[in-house]
Amino acid sequence: MKRKEMLTPVPRSKFYMVQCPECGNEQTVFSHVATVVKCNICGKDLALPTGGKSEILSDKVREII
Repeated sequence: MKRKEMLTPVPRSKFYMVQCPECGNEQTVFSHVATVVKCNICGKDLALPTGGKSEILSDKVREII
């Protein structure tokens, strides 16, 4: 009898470091937000919930593992 290999699931969600287009502040944002994420400095919307992956309104600087 052949032995089956167990596959480890990989998460589909990520964290992103985004930069605010207004003030340049860098902030960490989850890829599947449930509420509106605002900049901590100026209050501009950075990410909006869509029921799945969020709509990120600012520039992604890098992906955080």
